Amino acid sequence: MSLIQLLDLGVIGDERGALVSLESNKNIPFDIKRVYYIYGNKGDVARGFHAHKALKQVAVCVSGSCRFVLDDGEEKVEVILDKPDKGLKIEEGIWREMYDFSDDCVLMVLASDFYSESDYIRNYSEFLRTKSSQQ
Repeated sequence: MSLIQLLDLGVIGDERGALVSLESNKNIPFDIKRVYYIYGNKGDVARGFHAHKALKQVAVCVSGSCRFVLDDGEEKVEVILDKPDKGLKIEEGIWREMYDFSDDCVLMVLASDFYSESDYIRNYSEFLRTKSSQQ
């Protein structure tokens, strides 16, 4: 499985502009139970630094751009999100970091479940131990 899974969200548009529709189990590969977005980030401040035990997510940069580092414990890859019709699918058990936010960046995240602090792994060493025990 490639760490970078970009989803084509599809655009409906004409001379008036563009529309992107997000639908559970259609162009988003799970039931959407939570939506949140981050904005007003300082370009030199990184965010994320966690993994989820069970949660799946799709990140969409609806405005501006940012960079992601995805890490499965063996491989790290970087991807730039800068198109509102592309979604970055992030599976469970993937460490993520976001940085290099443009001034106009609005990053929306669609999640497969409601917020639960117990689903987070916030320590990288613990993340690596968890990954090695699963092998």
